[in-house]
Amino acid sequence: MNHYLDVLKKYAVFSGRARRQEYWMFFLFNLAAVIVLSILDGVLGTSPILYAIYVVAVFLPNLGVTIRRLHDTGKSGWWILIGAVPLVGFIWIIVLLATAGQQQPNQYGADPKAYAA
Repeated sequence: MNHYLDVLKKYAVFSGRARRQEYWMFFLFNLAAVIVLSILDGVLGTSPILYAIYVVAVFLPNLGVTIRRLHDTGKSGWWILIGAVPLVGFIWIIVLLATAGQQQPNQYGADPKAYAA
């Protein structure tokens, strides 16, 4: 839960680096929230109002943590656009997001893993 709240606190921060754990925990919490809200929308007959409100609310935090995750691997935030390439782009962005970050400082900042220990 801390990773989710940390990302929300940095909702519009696009500089710096994010660890894999921070990104994927945020991703998993979002996935669970979207599933619960979709079910709730269906039960209440408000589909897709709750889902849409949540997705809009977490758009900037999601974009920010994704860009910071790419920075951790040494890539520019613009690499997020590779996901728009049909078929291959989706796989490529997942590989980039799952790749271990650079252990030494890079142009985007110091290794966030060093501070977590």
